[in-house]
Amino acid sequence: MTLKDHKKHTAIARPANGNFGRNEWAILGGPCTVVKLLADRIIAALSPQYQCAYADTSHNDDVIQLPGRLTSGAALEYTDQLNFCQLNYQAPLTAFKQRQLFAEMDLVLVNGNHQQAKEQVVIIDINKRASLQKRVGQLSNVAMILLADNADEPFDFIKEALPNWQELPTYKINDDTAQVIGFFQSKLLKAKPVLNGLVLAGGKSARMGVDKGTLHWYGKEQRYHMADVLANFCNEVFISCRDEEQKLEIDAQYATLTDTFTGLGPYGAILSAFRQNPAAAWLVVACDMPLVDEEILQHLTENRSVKHIATAYHSEVTNFPEPLITIWEPKSYPALLQFLAQGYSCPRKVLINSDIKLLQVPDAEALSNVNTPEEMDRVKRIIHNKLAQTDAP
Repeated sequence: MTLKDHKKHTAIARPANGNFGRNEWAILGGPCTVVKLLADRIIAALSPQYQCAYADTSHNDDVIQLPGRLTSGAALEYTDQLNFCQLNYQAPLTAFKQRQLFAEMDLVLVNGNHQQAKEQVVIIDINKRASLQKRVGQLSNVAMILLADNADEPFDFIKEALPNWQELPTYKINDDTAQVIGFFQSKLLKAKPVLNGLVLAGGKSARMGVDKGTLHWYGKEQRYHMADVLANFCNEVFISCRDEEQKLEIDAQYATLTDTFTGLGPYGAILSAFRQNPAAAWLVVACDMPLVDEEILQHLTENRSVKHIATAYHSEVTNFPEPLITIWEPKSYPALLQFLAQGYSCPRKVLINSDIKLLQVPDAEALSNVNTPEEMDRVKRIIHNKLAQTDAP
């Protein structure tokens, strides 16, 4: 066996991150002040719908003294300011730590005169020609060209480096602000994570005494009924299984997803879904919530917010978010892992302590859990009455 043939680590799906996040653009070729002003306009327009970030390098070359307590040897200093928080690190951020800090950002704009990103926006400014020419090697994936007031077309070396330059969207940086913002808005809409469905059916149903996923509420096993309902709103739907043995019991026409984070209940099922596809958002519904119907799911999906890590309903029973009928965005994956690393495996605790969109449920009964025979009898009566009203002339 050669070293090339040997695979030491398990291959797992990785998020399509760049240096900072999933959607990042380095803006280069213009004065740094112009880059910052452009970033300001874009962020001001898009921040109501998206989490936006900006990355740059300080120009204070004469500042050699470390700030605050870093001068005394502290590795990290945190300051809770009146309207923002500040973290100062002494050591450089690794690429892994950097992506972790930007994990919840939907849009990252980077001053490309100093830092790089996986996509680039090139400013054509006659006064910065030489500076841009030095960075031609960084133009790996140019998405847009912006012309300064003193330029009418790209430089010859840009045309040579970008054979498709005429196909790229090209705007005047000061006159076409709406088009520039529209460009990023369109990119973020296209980058909206696809929505997959996950039916939580891997519990042991100890209190019920029978597998809750196999109960018949609507003429078929609830795990199949819920999967069929979710299919109206999701790209793909999976039934969560606790192990391979349970997986063999499920009808082969339904896709399954076996827990790879074992012993963690619903938390492990959600993490296992993200491990299988970290680029998708996951609409998670427990099979022991038989009053969840199309109306509830439609309301949830129509009010989905990709800006937040999750979109969830407020439960009148617990007075907390209900994690078991929730849309978990891809940005929630690192948050879930970080809570787990601190010893927490409660999805509700993640929702309570994170930036989420919290909705009022149209029908409070829809969030009813069925965990005991007594609760089953009560919900049976509710379903019977609903069906009777539907069938009434």
